[in-house]
Amino acid sequence: MKRMIRSLTRITGAAILAALVVSAPLAAQPAAAQAQSSPLDAAVAALRSIETMRADFVQTDRNGQRLAGVMTLKRPGRIRFQYQQGVPLLIVSDGKALTMIDYEVRQVQRWPIRNSPLGALLDPARDVSRYGRLQPTADPDVVSIEVRDRSHPEYGVITLVFVRKASAPGGLELVSWVALDSQNKRTTIRLSNQQYGVAVPDDAFRWKDPRAPSRR
Repeated sequence: MKRMIRSLTRITGAAILAALVVSAPLAAQPAAAQAQSSPLDAAVAALRSIETMRADFVQTDRNGQRLAGVMTLKRPGRIRFQYQQGVPLLIVSDGKALTMIDYEVRQVQRWPIRNSPLGALLDPARDVSRYGRLQPTADPDVVSIEVRDRSHPEYGVITLVFVRKASAPGGLELVSWVALDSQNKRTTIRLSNQQYGVAVPDDAFRWKDPRAPSRR
């Protein structure tokens, strides 16, 4: 189990990048604009329509090792990846920075959200087509978007997968993503039991600092 956890520490950047994509500050679009948009624009608008969300997730690395947990999202920019019992890792965004806490080694790492190149996918002031590209799928109800910053290959690639669902915000539901880092290490996140509009208190995005008794 410890070996699996250490492996997770090395690949958890994939979950971090995905969190930056999903938790960027959002702004809803009018329904008429969504109807006339491309599938790429519709997927972005669907993510922007989410106020709060809670979902179960399963994270799988390239060796088939799997870990589960719960993802909680709240606009603007707040997200929490709570891993299953026995995994001493926590990923939290407070809207300004994304923090990974490793309670086993008492280590804290932080990244400013504004520095995420993949966050451009949800930034209405930037050219979405520069980073996102539709991928062909065999099912017309599935929308797949590959996101990469070609000027920074070290950031890797993330492919977001949506399914059409009338009850989901914007009519599309994010069900999974696949992250491929610059060393070709693949990580897959699958979501299930998505719940929207749930009550999420602000203190859900606080965390206990393992280096000190105070809370952040």
